[in-house]
Amino acid sequence: MNQALSPIQQVIKAHRRGEAVGLYSVCCSHPIVLSAAMRVAQRHDTLLLVEATSNQVDQFGGYTGMNPAQFRDYVHRLAQERGFPLERLVLGGDHLGPNAWQGRKASEAMFHAETLVAAYAAAGFHKIHLDCSMRCADDPATLDDAIVAERAVRLARVAEAAAQQASHPPPVYVIGTEVPVPGGESTLLDAGAPTSPQAAERTLEVHCRAFLDAGLHAAWRRVIAMVVQPGVDFDHSHIQHYDAAQAARLSDFVAGRPGLVFEAHSTDYQRESSLHEMVRDHFAILKVGPAATFALREGLLALCQIEDELLPPEQSSRLMQVLDEVMLAKPEHWRKHYPGSSDEQRVMRRYGLSDRCRYYWGEAPVAAAVERLCANLDAVEIPLPLLSQHLPEQYLDVLQGQLGTTSRELLEHKIGRVLAQYARACNRNAAPAVNSAVSIC
Repeated sequence: MNQALSPIQQVIKAHRRGEAVGLYSVCCSHPIVLSAAMRVAQRHDTLLLVEATSNQVDQFGGYTGMNPAQFRDYVHRLAQERGFPLERLVLGGDHLGPNAWQGRKASEAMFHAETLVAAYAAAGFHKIHLDCSMRCADDPATLDDAIVAERAVRLARVAEAAAQQASHPPPVYVIGTEVPVPGGESTLLDAGAPTSPQAAERTLEVHCRAFLDAGLHAAWRRVIAMVVQPGVDFDHSHIQHYDAAQAARLSDFVAGRPGLVFEAHSTDYQRESSLHEMVRDHFAILKVGPAATFALREGLLALCQIEDELLPPEQSSRLMQVLDEVMLAKPEHWRKHYPGSSDEQRVMRRYGLSDRCRYYWGEAPVAAAVERLCANLDAVEIPLPLLSQHLPEQYLDVLQGQLGTTSRELLEHKIGRVLAQYARACNRNAAPAVNSAVSIC
């Protein structure tokens, strides 16, 4: 008996019918970002796909301290608080595989990867990105596609069983061996040209054979996307923009594979017109993460500047100083990404496009400083001239009576302007925004 298509499968099917629709995936755990994403999804009438990465959420807690079931409950609780309908919320797992255990032998790394994927599937994560593209300690220097596919099949088998045992709908899968570095490159010198159609075809064929040889025919029919390099990326201070002409052969390749689309990682900071072009060209799943937390950091810095103007130093939250102190005390999330002198590293810690400070918002001293900043500003009236100076886009909507001036409203609005570009690119009725004075989130 054929099962009903899930909401995410319905979007992919509509895209392959020729409709100008896609999916945007918000890869973030910050509550303000997720609340902003829910606001955008409600306004633009889209699905909201929220994804957790394998280093962010795992069976041991990841850097968020949450396992998959806890992350699910956390996101559901935010949705219920915002009045966002759970039937329009889809959870996904990103880069699920041996990523966190690359320093161990393959047998041990894959054991942990299987436990990881089982936990995600059992918790009801519907979209599973099977990523076994990284080598483990005893692997050859370059992994053959056949090894990657065999490991992906092992994980798919585990996911199938875990979802069935938990009475969840069967997952949909994303495959792919040409996976950009999570969170952006250390330098765009490491960024790649678009994946060749020949490489994409080999990846697809090898995975198809591995799934079918393992008897996972039904699971293979639920492979909705393949990760490829469309020629977009970013590092700490540069952006590689989408070039439709360069990606044309790759787009033509997937156009001949009904039911399949491409998933594009590292689409942060692309022009909105490029996002529309990418969806048109069958890069129909757009991943965004650092650009959203970059907007969060920009908003918090602007609020700090307003705080400095309105309050005496002894009452200040000192948020940006506290953030940098914690980053210096715990440099593992940024040091290898930011080369250069101490002054250059200081600038990148605060302003880098790769936004490595996103790993630190959950640290207790930083979270306490954010709370103090918001409490300080919510206890006073922010003068319009200061709002115009430091948050000019939000100022325009405040003037029109479309936005309040609490810290949370201002931050969500700023993040929402970023995410709304993705919602418009994935919505059949939308066109790129051309008037920056118009409210867009």
